[in-house]
Amino acid sequence: MIFGYDDLGEGRMRHPMIYRLATAVALAFLWTAVCLRGLAAGPPLPRTSDGHPDFQGIWNNSTQTPLQRPVALGTKQFYTDAELAKLKLHDHDTDALASSDPGTYNQFWWEEGGFLRQTSLIVDPPNGRIPPLTAEGERRRAALRARSEDRSDNPEERNLAERCITRSAPKLPGGYNNNFQIVQTTGHVMIFQEMIHEARVIPLDGRPHAPAQVMSYLGDSRGHWEGDTLVVDTTNFRSNVDETSYNCCGGASDHLHIVEQFTLGDQDSIDYRYTVNDPTLFTRPWTVSLPMRRVDGPIYEYACHEGNVGMEGILRGGRDEDRRAAHKDTK
Repeated sequence: MIFGYDDLGEGRMRHPMIYRLATAVALAFLWTAVCLRGLAAGPPLPRTSDGHPDFQGIWNNSTQTPLQRPVALGTKQFYTDAELAKLKLHDHDTDALASSDPGTYNQFWWEEGGFLRQTSLIVDPPNGRIPPLTAEGERRRAALRARSEDRSDNPEERNLAERCITRSAPKLPGGYNNNFQIVQTTGHVMIFQEMIHEARVIPLDGRPHAPAQVMSYLGDSRGHWEGDTLVVDTTNFRSNVDETSYNCCGGASDHLHIVEQFTLGDQDSIDYRYTVNDPTLFTRPWTVSLPMRRVDGPIYEYACHEGNVGMEGILRGGRDEDRRAAHKDTK
């Protein structure tokens, strides 16, 4: 029997058993829908005692997806399943063999992760590439390039990464040590980078940034919550053109301003994004999307200088080139 609205209304009196059965069936469908929705949403996000998402743990951002999208891909944002399956991991065992260069670490030592579905880490501008430089940006880039051409005279003229001083923040993935540890309290978040063991302690209490003249390689960070997203605003980057080439964005001026967003996708993944805004260097802001996944760890000590024969080799090689040049001039 099929009831219309009026029939069902009268049927309550004439057919109480049928009415109760229809009500029970409707409640069963409703309960099933609620349960299925809960299953689709997955388990609830872990939260701290003050109700905010709990980011605490060790995370990794290893990937071979490039920062900039290959020009040939244009505005193609994502690979298809078939295209993603065809991408091959880079094999460092074959690096530079054709030129008889000894190369670098073999594949065993590299921690590069796989490819992301996105075709580049840069998601804005639409072409997935760093925006053009301003005129001042071009001047600074040329000065940095000229200074980098011959830095074998003085160890203090080598770049900050080679000198084990900083890889800056935010840090893009590299060949190894791509782990981060996050610790939360009610008033602060601490983000520890395994590479060069750098730590940022980020206040969440609404305090203003430090005075503009107080600068550092990691900048001055302040955090706040926007719903379930942790937003970190960083300014006051040290911007000496002679020594600064930031891993996150290739350079810095006094106006570099970075905004990071951390959002838990689930208990084992973070949707991490940051936007670079430096009107002195770049013609427009640009945004990176770099997912992070939870790992067991541990965080290892990054003992950069111990046994660092690379610097000695660079300087010794520079002196050898000087002797060869002097000998050639005397002939």
